[in-house]
Amino acid sequence: MGAMLGIFHPYFIIIAIGLTIMASYTALDMFILIRSSNQNKRLLFLGGTLSMGIGLWVMNFMALISADTNRFTSYHIPLTILSIFIGIAFTGMAFLGFFGKTINIFHLLIGSLFLTLAVIAIQVIGLYAMNVNIDYNIGLMIFSGLLIFGSFLFSLWILFSSTYSQGNQVWLKPISAIIITVAIAEGHFLLKRAAITTSGAISKDQADSPFFIYLVLFVSVLIIGGLIISSMLISKQLATTDTNLKDITAALDASTIVAITDPKGIITFVNDKFEEISKYKKEEIIGKNHRILNSGYHSKEFFRNLWQTIQAGTIWRGEIRNKAKDGSFYWVDTTIVPFLNNKGKPVLYVAIRSDISNRKKAEEHLKEMIKENVDIKFALDQSSIVAFTDAKGKITSVNDKFCEISKYNRDEILGQDHRILNSGYHSKEFFKNLWKTIGSGQVWKGELRNKAKDGTYYWVDTTIVPFLNEQGKPYQYLAIRNDITERKKTEEVLHRQDKLAAVGQLAAGVAHEIRNPLTSMKGYAEFLQLDEKDPERMEFLNIILDEIERVNTIVEDFMVLAKPKAVELEEKNVVPLIRNVVSLLEFEARKKNVRLSFDYNQEIIQIECDENRLKQVFLNFIKNGIEAMPNGGELHVKTVIHDNNVQISIQDSGVGIPKEKLKKLGEPFFTTKKNGNGLGLMVSFKIIESHNGKVFVESDPNKGTTFNILLPAKIA
Repeated sequence: MGAMLGIFHPYFIIIAIGLTIMASYTALDMFILIRSSNQNKRLLFLGGTLSMGIGLWVMNFMALISADTNRFTSYHIPLTILSIFIGIAFTGMAFLGFFGKTINIFHLLIGSLFLTLAVIAIQVIGLYAMNVNIDYNIGLMIFSGLLIFGSFLFSLWILFSSTYSQGNQVWLKPISAIIITVAIAEGHFLLKRAAITTSGAISKDQADSPFFIYLVLFVSVLIIGGLIISSMLISKQLATTDTNLKDITAALDASTIVAITDPKGIITFVNDKFEEISKYKKEEIIGKNHRILNSGYHSKEFFRNLWQTIQAGTIWRGEIRNKAKDGSFYWVDTTIVPFLNNKGKPVLYVAIRSDISNRKKAEEHLKEMIKENVDIKFALDQSSIVAFTDAKGKITSVNDKFCEISKYNRDEILGQDHRILNSGYHSKEFFKNLWKTIGSGQVWKGELRNKAKDGTYYWVDTTIVPFLNEQGKPYQYLAIRNDITERKKTEEVLHRQDKLAAVGQLAAGVAHEIRNPLTSMKGYAEFLQLDEKDPERMEFLNIILDEIERVNTIVEDFMVLAKPKAVELEEKNVVPLIRNVVSLLEFEARKKNVRLSFDYNQEIIQIECDENRLKQVFLNFIKNGIEAMPNGGELHVKTVIHDNNVQISIQDSGVGIPKEKLKKLGEPFFTTKKNGNGLGLMVSFKIIESHNGKVFVESDPNKGTTFNILLPAKIA
C-alpha cells in the first residue's frame, strides 16, 4: 500500500479530472436531451451511458496508473475490459428511469445508488487488475460509499429536480458535471484508503514503461474526444431543431392563439395572441378554465361532445364563439390536440386557434344578402313575370309566372328567343328601337302584346335591364313583366265609352236640329208626289223620300245614344222571342239565297229582359249575317245553357272579318258594310250590356263570323 501511495504523477490526475468532467458533461447533456426530444432517444441514451461509464473508468484507471506506473506492465487487460463494461452497465441502469417526462425522488435515489456501485466496482476490479492483494476496511468503505452516494444524489437533484430544472439555468450542467467528477475522484481516493493491499515483487522486465502509459493516455483521450465530438454534433443538430422550433413557436405566437391546459381543463399556458384577443392578462387567465370565455352561444351538448372527443385521445376541430373580457364576442377556428401518456390517457391539451371573426361577419352578411335576394326573388315570382336572356337574346331562365301566362313549359321556352311570343301586333321598327336601347346598356320600358301557346293574347308592362361586363357591354338581360291584360281591356272599354260619350254629345246637339228640317223635307216631298205625273220625276221623289227615311233612322239611333231609355226588365222566355225574329227575317233570307235555321235544346229559357230592345239586337245581328253572304249561304241560330247563362250564337258562312277590324267592332262610325254607319252594332252592344250580358265575336276571313251573346238565365 505504501508503495502505491509513494509514487504519484499529478499530471495524470489533472488529465483524468479534465476527461471525467468532459465525459460527465457530455453524458448529462445527452440524458437531458432524452427528456426534451421525441426522436433518437435510444441513441442518446446509449451515447450518454457510454460517455458516463467511460468517464468513471478513466478516472479510476488513470489515478491508479499515476500512483504506481511500474505496475502497468503487469496490468490484467481482461479485468480492465470487464471493469469498463460493468461501469457502463451500472450507468445504464442508473439512468434508465430518466426516460419519463417526470422524475421523482425514487428515480434520483436509484440512479445515485447504481452510480455509486459503478464507482466501487470499477475501483475493486481495477485494483485486482494490478495484481494487488486487497483487504478492505469495512467501516471506512461504508463511509466512502455513503459520501459518494450523497454527492451523486446532490448532483442529480440540482439537475433533474423541478426546483431548478424549470428555470433552465445554463450553469446546471457544468456544476453537476463537476460535482459528479468530484464524487468519482473522492470515491477513488477514499476507497483506495479503505483498501489494505499487499504488493508482489516486480521484476526488471516489469520496469516503468512510459510508452505503454502514454499509449493508454492517448487511447483514453481519443475515446473521450470522440464522445465529446459526437455530443457536440448531436447538440448542434438538436440546437438547429430547437431554433426551428423557436421560429415555429414565434410564428405561431404572431399569428395563432395558443393555450395549454392540464387534463382537468385548467389553463397552464397562454401566448400573447391569446391575451390580445381575449383582453385578459396571463395572470387573470392561468389557473382558470375556458368557461371564463363562454359566450353562451353554444349548447351544453356541444361542449360535452368536445370533451368526450379529446378525452378519448382524438383531435377536435370546430368553430367556437368566445366572449372577451370587455364583453365583445369573437369567433375562433379551433384545433384541440390531446397529448397522451404511455397508457393512452391525456396528460395535457394544446388548443390552437385562429381568429375568424371577420370571416363570420362576412358569412352573416352574405347570409343576409342571400336571404334578401331569396325574398326579392320570391316576391318577384309571386307578382312578376321574370326571364333572363343571354347577350344574343336566347332565353336562359324563366320563373313559374312566365310559364303560367305563356302556357309554355320550361323545356319548350329555354334556348328560344322572345320571337316565340310575337303576336304580330308590334312593328319591326318597334323591336329595332327596343334592341338598340338595351344593346347600348340602357334600361327599356314599355308595353308589349304577346301571344301564348294556345293562341290567346296578353299584354305585359315590361322593363328590360341589361347587365354589363367590364367593357361596358351587355352579357345578359333581365326582363321583368307585369300582366296588364285586364288593364288594357279596361282601357278599351273606357275608350269606347269616351267615343259613346262623344256621340251622345253630338246626338244631343244635332239630332233635334236635323229632325225638324227632315220632317219639313219629307212633308213637301210627299206633297209633290200627289200632283206629279211624270214617271222620271216621281222616281226622283221616291229616292229623296228613301234617303230622308235613311237619315231619319240615323237620327233615331243618335237619339237612343243621347237619351237612352230606362231599361225595364221583365222575365220572358227567350226561345219564342228568337223564333219570332227568325220567322220575320226568313223571307228576306230566302230572297238572298240564305238558308236560315234555329236550334235549341230547351223549350223554355227564362231571362230578365226588355223584349223590344232585345228583338232589336237579334234583328240587327241576323240582318248583318244575311248581308255578309251576298252569294248566299247558311245562317244558324243556336241556344245553349252554360253555368246559369244562356249562350245565343248567330253563325254565318260569309266573308268574315279580318282580325285587325274585329277588335274595332262596336265603335261609333266603324262598319264593315258599304252603306253602314256603325251605330247599329254600337247600340246593340250597349243593349246587351244593359242586360248584364256580354258579346263575343269570332271570325275567320272567307269562313264566316259568329256573334255569341251571353245572358244570365233563370234555370228551374
